[in-house]
Amino acid sequence: MTDAPAAKPDRTLIIILSVIGALVVIALVVVFTRGEPELLDESTPEGVVQRYAAAVIDGDEAAAIDYLVPELADDCERFDTGPVQDLRVTLVSTTERDDTADVEVLIVTTYEGGLFGSSQYEEQAVFDLVRADGTWLIESAPWQFTVCTPTSVKG
Repeated sequence: MTDAPAAKPDRTLIIILSVIGALVVIALVVVFTRGEPELLDESTPEGVVQRYAAAVIDGDEAAAIDYLVPELADDCERFDTGPVQDLRVTLVSTTERDDTADVEVLIVTTYEGGLFGSSQYEEQAVFDLVRADGTWLIESAPWQFTVCTPTSVKG
């Protein structure tokens, strides 16, 4: 009787398993190193809205107020924004004119719990900005990001 040669592992199977392993490692690296979004230029309307929204979400009202027009910032009557930890803001578009700009965003609110787990609500909203001395400042923000009551609303 002749001895049958020892079975060699199938090269194709080894290559496929190696590729799958590499993809899993790459996916894990991407997920765990994503971190914070890239900061936009603070001299642009989008950059101002990004920093303002981040300050509000972080609960840093003093930093948020720095991005408001003086009429709101100087005579700020604090406004309780409610829970903002579960908000995500995404830039949709910007309309920039000489001294005004509109930054349209998508606000996603995540609600935990319920019968079927967490749920999300999306809405588009607009931040209105004005340019004062070469700096963009927020004149009005969506209600979720309002930290000061406008002067015209005060009694």
